[in-house]
Amino acid sequence: MTDLSAVKAALKSQRIETPSWAYGNSGTRFKVFRQEGVPRNPYEKLDDAAQVHAATGVAPIVSLHIPWDLTDDYAALSTYAKERGLTLGAINSNLFQDDDYKLGSVANADPAIRRKAVDHLLECVDIMDATGSRDLKLWFADGTNYPGQDDIVTRQDRFAEALAEVYARLGEDQRMLLEYKLFEPAFYTTDVPDWGTSYAHCLKLGEKAQVVVDTGHHAPGTNIEFIVAFLLREKKLGGFDFNSRFYADDDLMVGSADPFQLFRIMHEVAKNNGLAPETGVAFMLDQCHNIEAKIPAIIRSVMNVQEATAKALLVDLDALRAAQLAGDVLEANAVLMDAYNTDVRPLLAEVRTELGIDPDPMAAYRASGWASRIVSERVGGEQAGWGA
Repeated sequence: MTDLSAVKAALKSQRIETPSWAYGNSGTRFKVFRQEGVPRNPYEKLDDAAQVHAATGVAPIVSLHIPWDLTDDYAALSTYAKERGLTLGAINSNLFQDDDYKLGSVANADPAIRRKAVDHLLECVDIMDATGSRDLKLWFADGTNYPGQDDIVTRQDRFAEALAEVYARLGEDQRMLLEYKLFEPAFYTTDVPDWGTSYAHCLKLGEKAQVVVDTGHHAPGTNIEFIVAFLLREKKLGGFDFNSRFYADDDLMVGSADPFQLFRIMHEVAKNNGLAPETGVAFMLDQCHNIEAKIPAIIRSVMNVQEATAKALLVDLDALRAAQLAGDVLEANAVLMDAYNTDVRPLLAEVRTELGIDPDPMAAYRASGWASRIVSERVGGEQAGWGA
């Protein structure tokens, strides 16, 4: 039987990291859709993130993206976050929006461009020092579009050399989280196309290098929960970039396209101790809210992760193991499905009440008046966005 008090304790201690860029304007490759009340600087992004945390009780960490979140004083930004009950999380680099990176950044054939790219990554570590951030999160758009465009092995050599220099710069309590992506913007080869490539680089780098699993970065039908279980077993799962997809890297709200997949992932996390703080797994959102209101979309995303986690924690592991050892295929599957089909909303409402917050986060945000306040107050200036 499942210990409900332990389930509640795990849900109360869960921490979900929200991305600063999700509060800004975003869109498709065709257009960025602007919304009223969007933040104009990193400080206003933190103000919005504080509303998400106030409504959910489990989202006190905010990822930054450089240069989208450039500021003159990162220590002051960190203090501003703490005053709002937040901490600054992963520092995300940007090596894909500069004209110099058309043919790659750290894997570029031009040594001057490689130097520029590595210097940016080292700058990000400097920012981590100022913010107190633990994680440097790296995603590279590097790759090729045509056979023969560049040498595959040589690009891996350049890549490894750059990562090694940045890794050597990390502080004792800092980590490098290396993301991977099947394709896009490169369509023939991607320099870090899958978890195996990321894992191989991280193994060579050392203990402070970990793999990031972005749930939208896989081929259709990929068994993501297997990847998660394997990396947990190897102690190489640094974190997630949670989002949802129908076709490719859609960056939709997590759990919106395939909530059962999210449950299966969280089941592997929960039963392999991935929720324990000492494992260091970061549960980050990486989403773009193009047509929906941003803060409510992030609140809903946090709730979706909570619901998947709650269901995963309700799996009767003793019954599951007994069925597995007995070779009872149908019973083992039924144990999982019983947990997945449980309505956990009343349980989460109890958890939130015990945390001293409104049991309905969406209703709490609507009642706060924040949505109308930011529309009236954030007039003028330049709205934040990723500028596509």
